[in-house]
Amino acid sequence: MFYTKRFITAITVFAFVSVSLMSQNYQVDNANSQVKWTGEKILGKHYGTINIKVGSLMMKNNKMTGVFDIDMNTIVSEDLKGDKASFDKLIGHLKSDDFFSVAKNPTATFNLRKADKYNPRKGENFNYMLTGDLTIKGITNEIRFPAKIELNDKNLIANADFTIDRTKWNVRYGSGSFFDNLGDKAIYDDIKFELLIKAKAN
Repeated sequence: MFYTKRFITAITVFAFVSVSLMSQNYQVDNANSQVKWTGEKILGKHYGTINIKVGSLMMKNNKMTGVFDIDMNTIVSEDLKGDKASFDKLIGHLKSDDFFSVAKNPTATFNLRKADKYNPRKGENFNYMLTGDLTIKGITNEIRFPAKIELNDKNLIANADFTIDRTKWNVRYGSGSFFDNLGDKAIYDDIKFELLIKAKAN
């Protein structure tokens, strides 16, 4: 009888948690979340961070969606922090119309439309394939990338790495795909991102 009660209790708890996760909202913890970027060129690379302004994830009927606003004014370069003149020059250039036109487009947005279960390849630890729309400079393109997401009725943690072709968002400065004779001043089209998202249920 004792084990029967324990079994019934366990089933009840499992059912409660399952129902809770079928419909749950998570608010991104901006202070403990991180977006890292890396841009490479012929003679080296720059890397740094950019902040999530606000973000939320919604789980409903086991389907995940979300919206993330990225504050483009917070872009910084980690590799040049010890050289103020070079740091200011690079960040000013990244914010200019040559790159992200931050004065005109201060916010970039990622709209997560779906998260499908993902079978990881050898060496991977991802469990979801995310599909959504990334808007930069007012231009929207669909992107897909794998992520590792762990969640319960209180917290959500997501890790992901992905790469975009910047020219699809009309960021063409120094691109060998559009300009000739750049030599060692060419900048590769790919921008790499590393995400750590921490969110709390509300």
